[in-house]
Amino acid sequence: MLTYREVFRVPQFGALFATGALQGAASTTGGLALGILVFSATGSPLLSALSMFGSSLAQLIGATLLMSAADRLPPRAALSCAALAFGLGTAVLAVPGLPLPLVFAVVLGEGAVAAVAGGVRYGLLGEILPKDAYLLGRSVLNMCAGTVQVCGYAAGGVLVAALSPRGTLLVAAALYAAGAAAARFGLARRPARTAGRPSVAETWRTNALLLSSAPRRRVYLALWLPNGLVVGCESLFVPYMPDRAGLLFACAALGMLAGDTVAGRLVPPRWHGRLGTPALLLLATPYLLFAWRPGLPWSLVLATLASTGFAASLLLQERLMALTPQASTGQALGLHASGMLALQGVAAALAGTVARWLSPATAITVMAAASLVVTLLLAPGLRRDRARGPAAPRLPVT
Repeated sequence: MLTYREVFRVPQFGALFATGALQGAASTTGGLALGILVFSATGSPLLSALSMFGSSLAQLIGATLLMSAADRLPPRAALSCAALAFGLGTAVLAVPGLPLPLVFAVVLGEGAVAAVAGGVRYGLLGEILPKDAYLLGRSVLNMCAGTVQVCGYAAGGVLVAALSPRGTLLVAAALYAAGAAAARFGLARRPARTAGRPSVAETWRTNALLLSSAPRRRVYLALWLPNGLVVGCESLFVPYMPDRAGLLFACAALGMLAGDTVAGRLVPPRWHGRLGTPALLLLATPYLLFAWRPGLPWSLVLATLASTGFAASLLLQERLMALTPQASTGQALGLHASGMLALQGVAAALAGTVARWLSPATAITVMAAASLVVTLLLAPGLRRDRARGPAAPRLPVT
């Protein structure tokens, strides 16, 4: 197995890493600024949560209509154009007096583009690295995302105070533009992984094939549902502690970073299949304690501990890769990412609705309990699939 240092020596990985880091910084700082801007204007926990995570709902559009493009577009052009689109949309969000419906139209449009971009990015990762190094490479990208979120949310809070939310959105737009430059000038030109033109029909056909196998379906559900419900908990950080939300987000990102580091580098491969369900249980359990409305110190500890459980996604992706042929990895991983983010958006909307009628603390507890129930229901099937070994129905290559 490669080490972290050796992964960075693989040609093109550094450019992909830089592109993801810049876009992650833009997303975290811009998302926090937009959530604060909407909450200040409306006082609504639901609208605040949707402004930060609502773009995830549009992942459904990308997953069901556009995802075939993930394997049928040249990766460099697709990633650079997507970053430019994000930058333009974020700059529009900074326009004073922008009507709320237009704000959410931009947010949803960015989400549709992000669905395809995610598939392109992770499919390209599978081309750049040897197959047995994918988990380590994805771990590096996840660690980067966690580090960027820690710094981004912390910096976002400072920028909002110093520049205002709209000024922070303009900084985020500039970071997206830098990410586009990193992709355009840092990545080599590569052909699309699969021939043919992207189409809605091709997207539906491949999605149906991906979901035709029961073992793959269970992996997808485990990747989507528990994770999404816990992000519903996180979406309430702003109404739970408006003046300390950035710190809560930063600690949650720190926990995710720690979990991915342990799973990607320290856990022996023979344990990867066994730790997915325990990690999902850890992801939700600490948030049950929000029923007692903990203050800032305990809230930070609980958010950090819970987020280490996000390492379950890293472990489950390895199983998904084992069940998917190379020609369809972009769409398979894009379907995972878009489905996960879409469920996060749905969970954010649900959490905001519960918080509106009860309280943010109660809503956090309810979402965590739902995540635990879903994990326990999926666990027996995942355990049976693991006992049967890696052999499972594979996609026909066409």
